Amino acid sequence: MKYKVSLSSCWLSHRHEDGYEMLKEIADMGFEYAELSHGIRVTLVPGILKAVEEGWIQISSTHNFCPLPVGVFHAAPNYYQPSSPDKQEREMWVHQTHQTLELTDKVKAPKVVMHSGSVVGMFFFDPFKKVEKLRDAMGPDADLTEDMPFLMALEKATNKVMKKADIALQNVIASYARVLPDAKKLGIQLCAENREGFMELPLDSKFSHFLDQLPEQDSVGYWHDTGHAQIKQLAGLTSQMDLLSVNNDRLAGFHIHDVVGNDRDHQELGTGSIDFELISKFFRPDQVLVLELSPSVKPGAVKASHEYLLDLLKRKDNASE
Repeated sequence: MKYKVSLSSCWLSHRHEDGYEMLKEIADMGFEYAELSHGIRVTLVPGILKAVEEGWIQISSTHNFCPLPVGVFHAAPNYYQPSSPDKQEREMWVHQTHQTLELTDKVKAPKVVMHSGSVVGMFFFDPFKKVEKLRDAMGPDADLTEDMPFLMALEKATNKVMKKADIALQNVIASYARVLPDAKKLGIQLCAENREGFMELPLDSKFSHFLDQLPEQDSVGYWHDTGHAQIKQLAGLTSQMDLLSVNNDRLAGFHIHDVVGNDRDHQELGTGSIDFELISKFFRPDQVLVLELSPSVKPGAVKASHEYLLDLLKRKDNASE
């Protein structure tokens, strides 16, 4: 079967001044597809459009905001949040998301990866401060799922967040409702991504319910980030397999990367704690499989991750014959 295997521009966009050369580097590494991540400066766009027009590379997906808001020169997917209690900030989120849809249409990409805000602004004090303190004290190799003081602190903090989450989610749903009709007209799917932050939305346990409440259901998808799910699994907060199983019917794509220690993600595949063999059971040809690697990952490790993923897909296909 033919799978869309893509490399996210987050690995290299910061060191390119020309979008054409950026995409050429991705193609030269053996990728037919690239994801335009949330670090795409406006100055990179002309070269990107030229490369797409020439047809030697395809854009698998974009990541809101793409391009970056005017005056912002670093990756900033949470610069404006759809959950914000501030109406003006939500208006700016809608405006920037429309900018993303416009570019996504121009590069002929079918999907946009979306962050969906947080409940950060609804607390005077971080409810996870004690959780973070306990985790830091135990060190990166500790088994947090067996530590009762940590689990009790985690449960207490999570319950506090859940009480505030429903209020913030109403803003998120209203914000999505402003942009989904245009996404539908363009034939673009907005894919809400699971997040690594404990106070980011939607909460994993409520993800399916959140998606159910959005309008234009044909234009809504779930985007699974393997590293984000693993960080929360290691903290005892969620299960990677449960998250995939519950949202499988809406699963539109993946950000694929490994996790070293408790929370050092975007690392080379096969070097950390993620069981990609299990995760590959959820891979389908209609999805986008995006390697989302840290800029610190060496070119050789990017190529090794690509080969790792292609080998995994080959074994998956052989097993199904």
